Amino acid sequence: MEQVDQDLKKEHQAKIKQVISEVGKIVVGQEYMVNRLLIGLFTQGHILLEGVPGLAKTLTVNTLSDVLKLDFKRIQFTPDLLPADLIGTMIYNQQKADFEVKKGPIFANLILADEVNRSPAKVQSALLEAMQEKTVTIGETTFKLDRPFLVLATQNPVDQEGTYPLPEAQVDRFMLKVHVDYPTKEEELEVMRRMANMSFSQEINTVLTKDDIFSIREEINQVSLSESLERYIIELVFATRNPKDYGLTEEAQYIQFGASPRASINLNLAAKAVAFFNERDYVLPEDIKEIADDVMNHRILLNYEAEADGVTTHEIIRRILGKVQLSK
Repeated sequence: MEQVDQDLKKEHQAKIKQVISEVGKIVVGQEYMVNRLLIGLFTQGHILLEGVPGLAKTLTVNTLSDVLKLDFKRIQFTPDLLPADLIGTMIYNQQKADFEVKKGPIFANLILADEVNRSPAKVQSALLEAMQEKTVTIGETTFKLDRPFLVLATQNPVDQEGTYPLPEAQVDRFMLKVHVDYPTKEEELEVMRRMANMSFSQEINTVLTKDDIFSIREEINQVSLSESLERYIIELVFATRNPKDYGLTEEAQYIQFGASPRASINLNLAAKAVAFFNERDYVLPEDIKEIADDVMNHRILLNYEAEADGVTTHEIIRRILGKVQLSK
């Protein structure tokens, strides 16, 4: 039985690589984003994507849903959006002379909440409640959301006029905040050639099923994390809260609030996923370091002094990783 499980695990690990290459048939140069989306999907975490417009965020998520054969819904957040537009509402059926439930777009496996900072607080809180509880209440009835359920929210860092930035306490509910950067010259050349060819069409294959996703979740759950690495995660998180205790005196003047306990939980989960993707059943310190920035960059709140000096959370995390040592 153990051998069969090992074979299935190897098959799943090979399929994850295949998923990334299938998405690559349509989307150029976003392997990093796809990798992070898969980490969120397999560890039941939600993801905040930040990047300027036109970097294929929507196309990547849409293509990924096709490769995984999952239901996909894109919701464009606007200032006039209402919670009912998201979760659904009760409508009156004249023929039956009764009210019936009309479910909203939140009832899908992959939700792309596009420009989430464009909608008012009521809509944002409805989305965050659905993310946290995995249920939605319409009228007096509570409905369970589809499984797997993954929210990918995008924030547009340009054109901040008329936006409602997510409060820090709510941003903390996202497992990862992934910064999507511009493509390289070669990648952009390939994008231009593909998009300028109006007859460009590429067939993509379904690689993983829902059952595969649930199996992979269980396999990632069995990846081992030694006690010394568990303590290393705790030290990294505590270094964001009490930087002076770790010899980070300069950094201490810039940090207003350190990372919450959700950072420790998500570093653990994400590091296991990274190890699994690298075909290991145990976590290495490098796995934690690889994912640390995406897990912690939205959980460390810097003060105005940091902004004035041009210090970013990415820089603070890099310094923490350089200072905190793994105890033997």
